[in-house]
Amino acid sequence: MNQAPQNNPLLPRNMTAKARDAGVGKVNKHPAEAFLLAITAGGLIAIAFIFYTAVTTGADFLGYGPKKLLGGLCFSVGLILIVVNGGELFTGSTLAVVARASGRVSTLQMLKNWALVYVGNFVGAITMAAMMFGAAQHTFAGGRLGLNYLQIAQGKMHHDFGAAILLGIGCNILVCSAIWMTFSAKTLTDKAVACVLPVAMFVAAGFEHCVANMFQIPMALFIKDFADPTFFAGLGVQAADFADLSWSGFFLDNLLPVTLGNIIGGAGFVGVVYWWTYLRHEPVVHD
Repeated sequence: MNQAPQNNPLLPRNMTAKARDAGVGKVNKHPAEAFLLAITAGGLIAIAFIFYTAVTTGADFLGYGPKKLLGGLCFSVGLILIVVNGGELFTGSTLAVVARASGRVSTLQMLKNWALVYVGNFVGAITMAAMMFGAAQHTFAGGRLGLNYLQIAQGKMHHDFGAAILLGIGCNILVCSAIWMTFSAKTLTDKAVACVLPVAMFVAAGFEHCVANMFQIPMALFIKDFADPTFFAGLGVQAADFADLSWSGFFLDNLLPVTLGNIIGGAGFVGVVYWWTYLRHEPVVHD
């Protein structure tokens, strides 16, 4: 009997088993290593949002949909860099629920890993925001780049709590679906291609990603709170025009509900669904 070529993609059941094993590896990774890779991933997502913001600045002539699609294609580079180079991204770490459902890790182990990665992502993202503000990147393009940061962040603050949760769910269904497809990949190209359209879809749809917001909203807050008055004067706007932007609003009205939505979308709608479909009849390893 002829054997299937070794470069054939994995089938869904095998992908789920690979996701389970990957979750075990993530949860059991040395905390210092996981934290450093989480900082790196937060920084890479921040760079992807910098790319998104730069490319969409001055692109209103494209219209709403094409502009968002262009930005989404640019933003997908962030996930590609993390998947190919290695990184710990909180939204992807929610898939460790497959390892938990299979009894390979404990609930406490999983939650500790989530917390560690989440904090590391925040450190990486907000550090990049501080670096870009320090570099006066907001003054590029005659200040229009900074204005774009402010307007994007202002828009994110207009979701009510329930809507932010739902937008977070939609986002991480797509992000985790992209990561899930990489479990079937056999080449670097396969992994990269798998990441592009799901990420472009969530960005174009206006869904919310907690780690991206850890960069984008603080960057806008730095601009609002600390930019030179001549920056605003040159654009014909005032810092007071962005009164919706505040640190308390960022944490309570955006980051909290979006994070909850990302957990539900990734762990529930992707991880648990595929575990229940393909692995629920396998023997569970008890703690």
